[in-house]
Amino acid sequence: MNFKEIRNAVESVSNEKGISEDVVFGAIEAALATATKRRVRENAEFRVSINWEANTCDTFRVWTVVDPDRMNAVPVPEPDHQIGIGTQELVGWENQIFNPDAHLTLEQAREKESGLEIGDTWEESWPNVDFGRIMAQIARQVIFQKVREAERERVATEYQDKVGQLISGTVKRSHRDSMVTLDLGNNVEGALYREHLIPRQIHRVEERVRAYLLRIDPDSKGPQLILSRSCTEMLVELFKLEVPEIAEEVIEIRGAARIPGQRAKIAVTTNDRRIDAVGACVGMRGSRVQAVSNELANERIDVVQWDADPVQLVVNAMSPVPIEQIMRDDDLHSMDILVRQEHHAIAIGSNGENVRLASELSGWKLNIRRYDDAIKEQEERELKLVEMFMSRLEADEELAQVLVEESFTSLEEVAYVDINEMLEIEGFTEEIVQILRERAAAALQEQVGEEESDAQSDAPSVELLSMEGMTDVIAWRLASQGVRTVSELADLAIPDILEMEIGVDAEFAGKLIMTAREPMLGVSGS
Repeated sequence: MNFKEIRNAVESVSNEKGISEDVVFGAIEAALATATKRRVRENAEFRVSINWEANTCDTFRVWTVVDPDRMNAVPVPEPDHQIGIGTQELVGWENQIFNPDAHLTLEQAREKESGLEIGDTWEESWPNVDFGRIMAQIARQVIFQKVREAERERVATEYQDKVGQLISGTVKRSHRDSMVTLDLGNNVEGALYREHLIPRQIHRVEERVRAYLLRIDPDSKGPQLILSRSCTEMLVELFKLEVPEIAEEVIEIRGAARIPGQRAKIAVTTNDRRIDAVGACVGMRGSRVQAVSNELANERIDVVQWDADPVQLVVNAMSPVPIEQIMRDDDLHSMDILVRQEHHAIAIGSNGENVRLASELSGWKLNIRRYDDAIKEQEERELKLVEMFMSRLEADEELAQVLVEESFTSLEEVAYVDINEMLEIEGFTEEIVQILRERAAAALQEQVGEEESDAQSDAPSVELLSMEGMTDVIAWRLASQGVRTVSELADLAIPDILEMEIGVDAEFAGKLIMTAREPMLGVSGS
């Protein structure tokens, strides 16, 4: 292949693929320079210049003017011998060691040309290497590489703006359950990995498939389009296609949750009171929501009304399950949903899918409970509170019941709540409030004393702590097992102590027991 044939090939590819001819010509010249370097001298630098019109080739050896004192003792990077495989990042001469085959000091350079400065290059003509068949191989490799790079750039540019949108393709390959490859046209492919496929849905070759473009991943073989059919975003995008009011922003999708291939929930709203947001998304006789469901392997889709009130949103999300009561806990960001026995299983859903989707849609942790069980537990708690107030505050049953009905749940609340809040309770006078607060404070003080007494009763005695051979650690471990005095230790046998597993062996346990029995033995001997 001569220069003319190479030029014609480059022009043909340039016109077909839209690649700059200058870029390809420059890459071929760089590859030839590398081949020259490899054949002549590895440490030298060469430049090849081709006149494609005159079919001539010139080779130059290149030196760089450097300052040896500024060069770091860093090894010169090894040259890239793979012709046509990318371009190496240029390394400044300051990061190399002095290379006499490619570097000139300022003095040496000015002997060759007086106007040279640090950082300039000086070239001399060099005989052309007879490449023979290598010329054709280099040209083919460079052209192939540039075509591949152009294809990559085209794909990245064309599809970058489509990230976050639905795209269609034809199934090109199906690798069982691991991956499906879609042909998107124009020699572009997209990848549907297992985690992005709808479970149990089978795609056949040549089948037309829609998918959501998640991202574009860089790859050594070119950018890879990562698609998904299992993400929630695909559900939203399908509704935008089927419901014109969403695309026109008359209806807004405020939330969506999905278990791919099984069930999904989507919350919608509108600022136009004339429009029924849920009805518009469902469509005449369910035509719109059914179209989305068909695309997603007959996934069951619930369309609910969005509400700013989280409790009402949960009620809507759980529909059509009738809810008896909701108990909201802002601290735990959770709600207890109380339903009748006959609705309990439906509220939870198959494998918990209904409550799981409602929880994800609302952003709250939801606990489904039977109404009768919850009411029974609540009544038992209230009864215990009434008994506690009657006992600790010396109040009659009617007064204790009033406190429970007003949501008082502890002595601390009675003792320290704002006095004006208690005075707002019907029938409560300043005298009653003052008495209740004093009794609550006294009961709390008594409770603290009882706790301190219990703590002291669990401690080892002073005699046990000071007994000869005893350590504080062993004494406290014995106390935790109910042995708090010297006399209690004396009543034990060695196996008793070993069973406690307090970290002593039989010999040490025997010594402790004998020491504890010494006072008793002394009395007996007298």
